[in-house]
Amino acid sequence: MKALGDPSRVRILNLLYLREHLTISDLEFILDFTQTKTSRHIMYLKHAGMLVSHKLDQWVIYDLKEEAIELIGRFHAFVEKDVQLLKDLKTYDTLFSNRELSLNKIEPSKWKKIIG
Repeated sequence: MKALGDPSRVRILNLLYLREHLTISDLEFILDFTQTKTSRHIMYLKHAGMLVSHKLDQWVIYDLKEEAIELIGRFHAFVEKDVQLLKDLKTYDTLFSNRELSLNKIEPSKWKKIIG
């Protein structure tokens, strides 16, 4: 629960809960964080048992751990109308449609290995 006490980590979890499969560079771009700050929060969430990662070429793809999805879903019900979280989702959607996210640069055949 301590992992949910920081607004930056809540923003990361919200994006992963609603949009799934993000890289560090995607999160940096969407949240306007430095690489160091983003990595620190990702490591905190990984150590808290909330995230899983997959290596694909030069990218590391992050997802919510299956065991954490229900907890994050319940928490999300309380914060889903937060202005900053909604802004993050809008930024993600804009970047995704413009193909500026790392996830859009991965070859489709390799991407299928990650998302199954």
